[in-house]
Amino acid sequence: MRGGIDLGGTKIQAVVVDDEHTVLGETRVPTPTDGGPGDVAAAMAGALGQAAEAAEVQPADLEGVGVGSPGDVDASAGTVTSARNLPDWEGTFALGDELSRALGTRVALGNDVQVATDAEALLGAGKPYRSLLGVFWGTGVGGGIVLDGRPWVGRGAAGEIGHVVVKRGGARCTCGRKGCMEAYAGRGSMELRARARHKRGAKTDLFHIMRDRGRDRLTSGVWARALDRDDPLATELMDDAVAALGAGVASVQNVLDVEAIVIGGGLGIRLGERYAERILDAMMPHLFVDGDPPAVSVAALGDLGGAIGAALLVADAA
Repeated sequence: MRGGIDLGGTKIQAVVVDDEHTVLGETRVPTPTDGGPGDVAAAMAGALGQAAEAAEVQPADLEGVGVGSPGDVDASAGTVTSARNLPDWEGTFALGDELSRALGTRVALGNDVQVATDAEALLGAGKPYRSLLGVFWGTGVGGGIVLDGRPWVGRGAAGEIGHVVVKRGGARCTCGRKGCMEAYAGRGSMELRARARHKRGAKTDLFHIMRDRGRDRLTSGVWARALDRDDPLATELMDDAVAALGAGVASVQNVLDVEAIVIGGGLGIRLGERYAERILDAMMPHLFVDGDPPAVSVAALGDLGGAIGAALLVADAA
């Protein structure tokens, strides 16, 4: 049995799987909003411990634990640098060593979106294809690339599709640059825009729903409920997000010409096939080869895809 942890901006998903990738135990906990990398690592270890308990195994008895993390991941060193969607994580933190000590087993690290894309390619919506772009739409917008059946990570930073520029001199992104796709479509940036507009008097139920649900952030579920109510601000910001995704993902497709695009992440999974179709429609005006667009679908592994993909790292490192 192997463990897998998917570290996201709002949630930590942990699983224990067997050698046929069947999930034997799982848990999901909120990502800490303050403290720092040490506090995030402690929450990750706690989540894996709960998943192991559900699978009736001790973490130390696992073959290993894989971790999919945002930020600059150095798999050989076991470190993560500048995971900006996480609290106070600007420097380098030895996440692998910290988790290995806490769990009593070896830990392998990988980029969160790439491992989720790899899982979809091997086990999910990408199985029929040799080339694939994973678009993981959540707190930010991340990308994973599979070319000719193999992950493509470039020099280590390939797939940062959230920072494709969709408007020169446009909205300020959380990365500090202007006009990135993530500045319009990332849930974190969308929340900042919603709060600013609400403060200036815009009518919205977003924050009422957030409080009613006991949340302190605009989660994917909050956005979905607001859209179901035809909330005007939520609808406007979501329309902007879809337009940005259409332009940005089409630009990546024009370069890579992959067979298929899989939409995952918190918002991608929650909003489902209807929004995958909307993204494809928004891509069409920007596609150079518009007569033969890629297949676009929602990630088949759902919320567990990132954690299952992380568990694959253990087998790869064996």
